[in-house]
Amino acid sequence: MTLKVENDLFASSDDGHYTSGVELGWTFAAEPSHWSQQVARWVPNFLLDEVDGVSYRFTHEIYTPDDINRRELIEDDRPYAGVLLLGLSLHEDKRIDQWRQASDLHFDVGVVGPGARAEQLQREVHRITNSDNPRGWEHQLSNEPVINATYRRQWWYGHRLGGLTLEHGPSVTGAVGNLYTYAGGGYGMRLGEGLQRSYGTPAVSPAQGGRQYFTTGDRFGWYAFASLEGRYMAQNMLLDGNTFTSSHSVDKRNEVGDALVGAALTWQRWQLSYTHVWRTREFHGQDGTDSFGSMTVSRHF
Repeated sequence: MTLKVENDLFASSDDGHYTSGVELGWTFAAEPSHWSQQVARWVPNFLLDEVDGVSYRFTHEIYTPDDINRRELIEDDRPYAGVLLLGLSLHEDKRIDQWRQASDLHFDVGVVGPGARAEQLQREVHRITNSDNPRGWEHQLSNEPVINATYRRQWWYGHRLGGLTLEHGPSVTGAVGNLYTYAGGGYGMRLGEGLQRSYGTPAVSPAQGGRQYFTTGDRFGWYAFASLEGRYMAQNMLLDGNTFTSSHSVDKRNEVGDALVGAALTWQRWQLSYTHVWRTREFHGQDGTDSFGSMTVSRHF
């Protein structure tokens, strides 16, 4: 079981744009008789041969403009939006010579809009923490159901580096749906001890989790990681506005890039990780780049 918390306050003093995200996931190894193997048979073999792991996910995210003290519509900043998703992820790991090929297929359904209850949650958290009261939620995106599918493949080349293990390699990603439609790619690396116990690096929004799956062991394990990722965003409802109704929107940038660095610690049945994210401007007129942090804690049962 993994709890992931993302917040801009982990990385800066700002409280805007992608201001908060929570994902709760349950990941387990898929037996040959598990129903997910039937799903894999429906998927083209070049995407997924068989399922090695399955993740069930619950996600809640909050997006706001930078200045949450203003009641009026801030036309040149991103809309208020809440996102509530239920997700299913299928994972496959395959050895090809000295490479490890990691494939993930994600399905998400949910709602964007008042039904996500983001306004009530943010107001209550800010009341408890004595923070600024957000005043512009009347301009949030309207309720709209969400259906999205995402595919990601990462190739890891591993070898020894002194007394440590180094894995590095490229990745490609594609998403289709009314929340996000994009294509992307990147390059990542991780360096540490006991890498064979962990199956990947933590994911940050808009990517889905599930790769925090790890195996237990008495020895302490750790790794540091870094990656560069780029996306061509053809659709981003959180900036483009509602699909079927009129709503606040901004002129998004199609090309968006992320730089990520972080570290993960594994001991017995626990894993803890932190990721720091720098993200390029996502829309025209945005004052500057964004940064946020992502913390995950996982417990093996």
